[in-house]
Amino acid sequence: MASSAGGPRRVTIDDVARAVGVSRQTVSRALNDKSEIDASTKQRVLDAAQELGYRPSRFARGLVRQDSISVGLVIPDLLNPFFTEVAAAALEAARKRGWHVVVYDTGDRAEEERGTLEVIASQVDAVVGYLSLPEDEIDRLLRGLPVVLIGREHRAERFNAIRIDGEAGVHDAIRHLADAGHRRIGMLDHAARSEPSIRYHWYTASMAACGLEPAAVSRAEQSVEGGQHALRALLTDHPDVTAVFTFNDIIAIGALRAARSLGRRVPEDLAVIGFDGLQLGTLVEPALTTVAMDTRELGALAVEQAGRLLARSGPLSHDEATVKATLRLRESG
Repeated sequence: MASSAGGPRRVTIDDVARAVGVSRQTVSRALNDKSEIDASTKQRVLDAAQELGYRPSRFARGLVRQDSISVGLVIPDLLNPFFTEVAAAALEAARKRGWHVVVYDTGDRAEEERGTLEVIASQVDAVVGYLSLPEDEIDRLLRGLPVVLIGREHRAERFNAIRIDGEAGVHDAIRHLADAGHRRIGMLDHAARSEPSIRYHWYTASMAACGLEPAAVSRAEQSVEGGQHALRALLTDHPDVTAVFTFNDIIAIGALRAARSLGRRVPEDLAVIGFDGLQLGTLVEPALTTVAMDTRELGALAVEQAGRLLARSGPLSHDEATVKATLRLRESG
């Protein structure tokens, strides 16, 4: 595998041509088993391709119909309705292109993600998803496949990304709570990460902008039960908290359950605001106020970005799409 200062990169048809000392057209003819070149040249091309680890881009070369393109969608948790909604949108967008999407669930574990990437490297034409591993490791495991990162900044030139911009939405949420008279506003953050989430930083910045100090933070597993346990812990240590902002809607729904079991009325005694904008949030009682993004847009963008990568040849620019999350007022906050 050829390498550069930035780490491994995808071996191209031009690399094979240079290694053999022939034109890229000759390499293409050899790989397509055309009769226009002699057998010895064809064998030298095939040997060089194997030695260099060349993996043909079927999309760019047009060797197969477009409808045989496969995209691997990697998500942390299929049981979380947010990721299910994103996956459904990606499947719909891929279906319109005649593509196949294979969904992989990593259980939000780094080792499972690592094993998944090792397996799918030879099975799909591009990978999109929520990946937590370092970029150089992702690049190495995927052997130069096109990659679209969701909800994460990127540095590698070969990668594209979809950024989630919820900063203004979180600010509007905290301002809304402050304007309603809340001064002790806590947060239920994601428990699985070693560092506070970006949503925590949006929360603290928004609190500061409103002239407030963060009241309390509790870590929650990404489940309804996780939200229940985290809110109970937060209110045990900080009973004066009158509002909470949560990492996502699933945790917020757990917080609604816990508040009810503790005898706290929502929103009169405790306001709750989530993040994601799940359809499920409209079905709970009271309906969940949330900082919402369009999951259909997110899934469609993932497929679109993959298509842009697959259609390209040569160096990639730092492409990035953005999905904004905005405050959606309902009954809980």
